[in-house]
Amino acid sequence: QVHLVESGGGLVQPGGSLRLSCAASGNMFSIFAMDWYRQAPGNEREFVARVFSDGTTGHAAAVKGRFTASRDNAKNTLYLQMNSLKPEDTAVYLCHTNFLGSDYWGQGTQVIVSS
Repeated sequence: QVHLVESGGGLVQPGGSLRLSCAASGNMFSIFAMDWYRQAPGNEREFVARVFSDGTTGHAAAVKGRFTASRDNAKNTLYLQMNSLKPEDTAVYLCHTNFLGSDYWGQGTQVIVSS
């Protein structure tokens, strides 16, 4: 069983920055890839970034160069540094992992980009 809790969302002006965190339970965190997804109202859930157990990352084209995903295995925490935010980045951001064939999701944290 894995429990994921996101934090760090909020209201930010276009061009601003936010740093999201996802705290994970358990002592197996370091061996699994972790993902960030987002879901805007009326839209399907969209992949944002993945961080592998060794720290290597992949980012969606829509956020590449602006967002940076990372992890701290000692703290069981996943991060998403979001810079140069745009109104179209407004969404609920969720972290995800697949543990022994089961998908686990956090409850999400709301990000609103608006002037």
